Amino acid sequence: MPEESRSNPSEQRSPRVYARAEHGISRANISDNALKVLYRLKDAGFRACLVGGGVRDLLLGREPKDFDVATDAHPEEVRKVFRNCRLIGRRFRLAHVYFGREIIEVATFRAPHEDSTDDPDLESDDAGSRQALVEDGRIIRDNVYGTIEQDAWRRDFSINALYYDISDFSVVDYTDGMEDLKEGALRLIGDPEVRFREDPVRMLRAVRFASKLGFRLDPAAEQGIVKLGDLLEDVAPARLFDEVVKLFHGGHALQTFEMLRHYDLFQYLFPLTEESLEHEEQGFPITFVANALSNTDDRIQSGKGVNPAFLYAVLLWEPVRHLAEQFMDDGVSQLPALQRAGGQILAEQARFISIPKRFSLPVREIWEMQPRFEIRQGVRPLKLLTHPRFRAGYDFYCLRGRSGEALEDGCEWWTRLQEVSEAEQRRMAEPQGKSGRSKRRRRRRKPAAT
Repeated sequence: MPEESRSNPSEQRSPRVYARAEHGISRANISDNALKVLYRLKDAGFRACLVGGGVRDLLLGREPKDFDVATDAHPEEVRKVFRNCRLIGRRFRLAHVYFGREIIEVATFRAPHEDSTDDPDLESDDAGSRQALVEDGRIIRDNVYGTIEQDAWRRDFSINALYYDISDFSVVDYTDGMEDLKEGALRLIGDPEVRFREDPVRMLRAVRFASKLGFRLDPAAEQGIVKLGDLLEDVAPARLFDEVVKLFHGGHALQTFEMLRHYDLFQYLFPLTEESLEHEEQGFPITFVANALSNTDDRIQSGKGVNPAFLYAVLLWEPVRHLAEQFMDDGVSQLPALQRAGGQILAEQARFISIPKRFSLPVREIWEMQPRFEIRQGVRPLKLLTHPRFRAGYDFYCLRGRSGEALEDGCEWWTRLQEVSEAEQRRMAEPQGKSGRSKRRRRRRKPAAT
């Protein structure tokens, strides 16, 4: 099928419906709670479908991270069906159905924002929120409800516009997403320039999905990204924080980083870091960042936890180090220089991506611990072992050593210090040239009375 025809949402045609025997989705691989939501909506007389990444991943034989439901029921109607339901969002009105720690997100089929209509059946607060607000081509608020077909053409990528219909267990495809899945192609639905202007974050999603799935980006989407990357400068910094965590904590951080730089998007997220990366010295700092992202991928793929604070500490370390050196050249001692540099760089970075305090404080602690790892005698090393952020600071210090900084000996020393007994720790930290036994202080005699 011609590319233009496949991407044209105005074209009226019947969907391709894949019967149960024509696809590989099994209800055994769908969350029990998602099935409860689907069946209860169906039994209440509504159309209910699994949609988005859950369907895509099931078709690819992957384990979905979550399950989203799309329905013709309006949010208030969903809330009447589920007592364990809460309505959220202003830009996109959604229903969250709670099952303990698992949340099933339920969205009403959306229509194009120009098709807004009044619905007297909605309660006043919901009806008022249904107006679509568009500024400079960007959707600011969007609660215009429509049909499943309209909903499909409004989604971002064809592979995310596949619907698993619980009524007959079929997969409904309006945008040739199944064909793109087979071809390993990531194709934007509609005109890429229009879609990226509606929501510039779609450019980051394109990079994330291409890296995660190993798919190739459609040439039209590539051209749009190169042309419109600067639109990311107008995205709210708080929203970009969430997107960056998704980009780098999805198990493919290194590939994502390389692709972001390839399409010149990284500079709009971390301009200070990008400037530092352009001034490499013997592979540093690019090796440092790459090693950190590779370690992050290994931890995620091994089921270990990761913290955004460590990611931000790595990405902003080089700007902080350079600024601290400037302060030290002006006579400021090392720790105060790091403290000043850290505060200044974090404040400047917050103009692009806001970093919540629960992460920015650990970031600063990791940086400020680095000089303390150079002190290996006396009580200070033993006190540092008890620091609540010691492990993160130690990992950061050793990562610097593996990436080209001359810290390997220090890393080995700190590694051994953690492995030995307390008595051996005290011996290792003894000041050189002195025994471990402390000398008893003599009380000074008062001068004799004259």
